Amino acid sequence: MKRQLSIGLAVVLLVAVVVLIVRGSGDENATADGKTVVKGVIGSEKVAFFNDKRVIDAFAKHGLTVQVDPAGSRQIATSVDLGKYDFAFPSSAPAAQKIQQDKKITTVYTPFHSPMAIATFDPIVDLLAKQGSVKQAGEYQVLDLAKYLELTAAGTRWDQLPGNTAYPARKNVLLTTTDPRNSNSAAMYLSAVSFVANGNAVVSSPAAEAAVLPAMSKLFLDQGYAQNSTEAPFEDYLSAGMGKSPMVVIYESQFLDRQTRGDGSIQGGRRLLYPSPTVLSKHTLIPLKDHGDQVGKLLTSDPELAKLAAELGFRTNDPKYFRDVVGDRAPADLIDVVEPPSFETLERLLDAIGKQYG
Repeated sequence: MKRQLSIGLAVVLLVAVVVLIVRGSGDENATADGKTVVKGVIGSEKVAFFNDKRVIDAFAKHGLTVQVDPAGSRQIATSVDLGKYDFAFPSSAPAAQKIQQDKKITTVYTPFHSPMAIATFDPIVDLLAKQGSVKQAGEYQVLDLAKYLELTAAGTRWDQLPGNTAYPARKNVLLTTTDPRNSNSAAMYLSAVSFVANGNAVVSSPAAEAAVLPAMSKLFLDQGYAQNSTEAPFEDYLSAGMGKSPMVVIYESQFLDRQTRGDGSIQGGRRLLYPSPTVLSKHTLIPLKDHGDQVGKLLTSDPELAKLAAELGFRTNDPKYFRDVVGDRAPADLIDVVEPPSFETLERLLDAIGKQYG
């Protein structure tokens, strides 16, 4: 009996050792159900995409469990410890370029993008159209940023616009943005308005930075308090109506996502405008490890994930997915699109504006 017990114990110990060896030689990211956990740091506007159950299930079909932490694109490029992540997924090309340079990575994936847009209301659009700041551009309407900068430079109030009975508010005509010290959408907005202020050219020199800085600072500082995430002012726009924020800088994807949901939040004369020129927020994934590369490949090649990205408002590499979901609710093509400044130039402008907040 003792001998049998000894043999049995030896067998149990041997099996345990084998299991440990197999586990130790396998994928350290593997979970109990056999899936591989992949960790990424992403721009906050993509949280809804990665948290969507359909997206989770789509990754699971490929044996992946993708876990993400949100952060500002500037933070991802400068202060986030990327060593604990398999991929970084900022919302701007300049931030992605900075990470590539620092990490000496050449492979990137850009599975979808979203132009900067303006969430506003019918009375505001009609008022600015009569004033000459809103114009028709083919199948959609745009806010002429040159005309807009003329209004802001003069400190024009809404109640000073001729014939304004729709919104006679005693505050300046200003687009509501997020805090430029933290948010990528504010940086993309800065890219567009600085282009116009620089004589319709990308700001690319210290002299140009100094020339546009006073006007750019005014656009942000005159707003007063600004929130850190683009989702916050957009929710105010949806819940508080025209009184609080008549024009809010957002990602097009936010507006289209709510329309596609059909939850009733896009009603009451709410309208989507595009700044002219606008800037594309290019969601660029930088693989930091092998599993991150797998996520990048799936996002750019898997039809199910592409369709889900379109349903959440993003413009996909294959425009068919976006068009099938959105239809005529957004223009198929945006013509007046400009590039943002380099990461270094944009950082200097943002830092200079940030220091003026005190």
